[in-house]
Formats: sequence, structure tokens, C-alpha cells
Amino acid sequence: MLKFDEAQKIQSIRGALALRAEIESIVDAALERGVRNLCWLGIGGTWASAQQAVCHMKERTGMETFAINAAEYAVVGDLRIGRGSFVVFSSVSGTTTEVVAAVERAKQADAMVLGFVDDADALLARLADYCISYPGNEQLKFFMTADRFLDRAGELPEYAEMYARFDRSLPEALVSVEKAADPFAAAFAAAHKDDPLHYFVGAGTLWGATYSYAMCFWEEMHWLRSKSIHAAELFHGTLEVIGEDTPVTLFIGEDAQRPLGERAARFLAKVNRNYTVIDTRDYELPGIDTAFRGAVSHLVMRAVTGRIDVHLEALTGHDMRLRRYYRKLNY
Repeated sequence: MLKFDEAQKIQSIRGALALRAEIESIVDAALERGVRNLCWLGIGGTWASAQQAVCHMKERTGMETFAINAAEYAVVGDLRIGRGSFVVFSSVSGTTTEVVAAVERAKQADAMVLGFVDDADALLARLADYCISYPGNEQLKFFMTADRFLDRAGELPEYAEMYARFDRSLPEALVSVEKAADPFAAAFAAAHKDDPLHYFVGAGTLWGATYSYAMCFWEEMHWLRSKSIHAAELFHGTLEVIGEDTPVTLFIGEDAQRPLGERAARFLAKVNRNYTVIDTRDYELPGIDTAFRGAVSHLVMRAVTGRIDVHLEALTGHDMRLRRYYRKLNY
């Protein structure tokens, strides 16, 4: 398989899962100090991951939890954030301008801050009250944090069993998805590499990933024009510009918002000949109980789209690391 290091991928996911004890310790310490609300802070792709964490929690908790855009918070603020707030963010570089400004503001408001910062020596790592430095696996790290809060509130009784399954089987299961998806991904990339505009539709914990895939991957990394639309909102505007040949990809997950994706699929089948459904249910996850699949549907989606990315890059000759403007200009 193209650009596929099975051992490295398994080790990466296994290493992220091994962070759970540290995450539990941090969440438990914060709860001892008193947590009245939980805020997920991000910009771009990290804001997308923040929205996924909120969606995951909303199905299960009465705790106030919300996602905020770092750039908006930095200039407007949010009166919900203050003493007793627990703010979670992620950053690869540890220097993202908007996140730095937002974290500084949250600290001034006396919030507790947990940062997942890949570079342990970066500015954002120093600003956080708690910092964990481990590369990649952002969504998994966010969900482990969310799940510890749910566990401590008694709102996730399956916590211990679910993570025991994940520890045993998730790394290999996600790699098996990549292998199974590769032929489809190659064909999809070949069929859509020249699309003038591609619509991506998703819901539930896959919505944040859909938003990120359209913007951070197709636009930022591949320089391909795209639009993301929530499956619930498809019927309030976008449906009127979907013709027979409009390129549309619909992501369907296995959480409580699955019916929204299924409704979108029924509509597309009636009006469009150029749509693709990527349903996480179609991929086996050896060792993962059906009851736990909804909690990792977003990771299954990423395993599939990751293979699409590899084939798109090979077919177009466009290096995904190349940027025109991002971190090239002062703006």
C-alpha cells in the first residue's frame, strides 16, 4: 500500500491510548479543584475536533460543555469561562496565534487549562496548567478526556470495559479499516481529483470531521474546492443546488445522529447520480463490540479518508505539505 507503515500506525494509536492514565489523573485533579463547565477550544481543524467532543458528550451528560472558536474568544470573550471552567485545547506547533491569545484570555479569567501540545517546549505548553505532549491522535485524546469526565459523573458505566476493548484491539482494528478501504480510496481519488467543487455531508461526531476534511484537507492540503454541510442542514438550502451530476460525499456514523445521515442518503438516491456514501458500519472492527462502535466512528472515517488523501496526492502530484499563504504571510 502507498505510504503505509502498519507498525508505525499501530504504535501511534497504542501510544495515544497509553496516555489514558495521565489524562485520568489530570481530570481527577481538576474535579477535586471544582469543575462547573467544560470548554473545548480550537481553531480550524482543532475547532472541528472540539465540536466532535461536544457532540459525543451531549448524548450522555447534563454537564455544561461547549466548543468555542479561539479567534472569536480572543476578541469577544465568553462569560461562561472563568473560575471552575476546564478548558481543553490541542496544538501541533504550540504557537498557533489565535490559540495563544485565547489561552492567555482563559488564564486571565482563572480557568484551568489542559493542553495537548506536540512540542513540549512550545509557548502553549508553558501556558497550560496541565500539558500532555504526544504527537497526533488529537480526536482520540479529546475523547479520552471527555470520557473520563463522563465516567466520574456516572454517565458512562461502560467506561472500563470499553477502554479495555480499545486497549486490546483498536490499533489493529483501525489499521484493518485502512487496508479494507484502500481499493475504494484509490478509485474515489481517481474519480474526483478534477471536481470543480465537491460537497461533503455529515452529522453527529462525524460532522466536525466532515467540516475539517473539506476545509483542512481538500482545501488547505489538496487545494481542491469543497464545501461541508451538516446532514440536518442539507434540506435548508444546499439541496436546491444538488443536480444529477453534482459531486457529493455523505459520511454516516454510528452514534445517535445516524438517522440524519440516513435521511440525506435517501434524498441523494432520488436526485443525484454522482454521490458516494461512506458508512462506518460497512467496515469491520475486530475485537470492538457493536455497542462501542459509535464512540470510534470518527476514527473509522479518518482511516478511510486518510487513504483517499494518499491517493489524491499521488494522482495530482500536489504535495499535501505545500502552502501558499498559511504561515507564509503575516495576516
